[in-house]
Amino acid sequence: MDRPEIAGDPRFFRRTGPHSLAAVVDAAGGQAPPRRLMLSGIAPLQTAGQDEVSFLDNRKYAAALAETQAGAVIVHPDMAAGVPATAIGIICDEPYAAWARVAALFFPLPPAQPGVHPSACVAADASVDPSAEVGAFAVIGGRAEIGARCRIGAHAVIGESVIVGPDCRIGAHVTVSHALLGARVVLYPGVRIGQDGFGFAVTEGQFLSVPQLGRVVLEDDVEVGANSTIDRGSLHDTLIGAGSRLDNLVQIGHNVRLGRGCIVVALAGISGSTILEDHVVVAGQAGMAGHLRIGRGARIGAQAGVIADVPAGADVVGSPAQPVRAFFRQVATLRRLSREASARRTRERTSGTETETD
Repeated sequence: MDRPEIAGDPRFFRRTGPHSLAAVVDAAGGQAPPRRLMLSGIAPLQTAGQDEVSFLDNRKYAAALAETQAGAVIVHPDMAAGVPATAIGIICDEPYAAWARVAALFFPLPPAQPGVHPSACVAADASVDPSAEVGAFAVIGGRAEIGARCRIGAHAVIGESVIVGPDCRIGAHVTVSHALLGARVVLYPGVRIGQDGFGFAVTEGQFLSVPQLGRVVLEDDVEVGANSTIDRGSLHDTLIGAGSRLDNLVQIGHNVRLGRGCIVVALAGISGSTILEDHVVVAGQAGMAGHLRIGRGARIGAQAGVIADVPAGADVVGSPAQPVRAFFRQVATLRRLSREASARRTRERTSGTETETD
């Protein structure tokens, strides 16, 4: 089906506006010359029209900036001279953050539609704020609390005694048990929160499950991507610190503790009782053994295998994970040895002295 590309297709996204240039500049937190201009939406540099806003945050797209037909472009001061005469430059020190705010101006999150769908099942002793929205076939367990302006998606299950703070968004088919959620927590479709941790004892060749008696605590402004899982603690709580972001398909084991503002990218796994201090970044497909401490601001590279503590501020890659410089020194050494071996074999073939084993 050949359809034109549309940023914010109105079939799926509710748009506001048009907005004045002044309102857009205020949202961006930037500076621009005063001009009477109304802007109706946002678009990439390559497709934006005279009534749309675009942005540039990567120099590799400088050519697109020169040719854009956008009415206004958000740029860093270093790129202001590249804005064509047909566009107004909105100058910001952080163009991508400014773009996020402007996009939210045109496409704000839809508010909750207060009420409980007739097909939902809400326990008699559950507490659902009158301003909350509970979708079709959702289940709210006994003694659960749903805060103001929350949105509970279709087929979501909120278990007994779970507390969901104000302004949370719980996606379709999410399950939450044994958990306390702060304000503005977002759980995307298919997320599983609070299931048993992977804990068992080995006795006489058999596995004996250990009761998992902790909880999951998601602090304010945490977001958890689709189909990610966070196990409840065994005795201590599993904790995700305020403002942290988990991508899709992330596994968090029991008793794990993430500090504030951590990032965990898709397909990463963190084993039980490992602690990430504030602002740690874990790249895609990285894996961590249990009972480790990852220091504040450390960065774990893609596909890294972490089996030892990582100091604050360190960058590690590889499996087993090691400091970036040490890793690339080893890579360079292996490449040099490989080249030398290849050159030696070439010389031997040329001289006719190559052995059968070569």
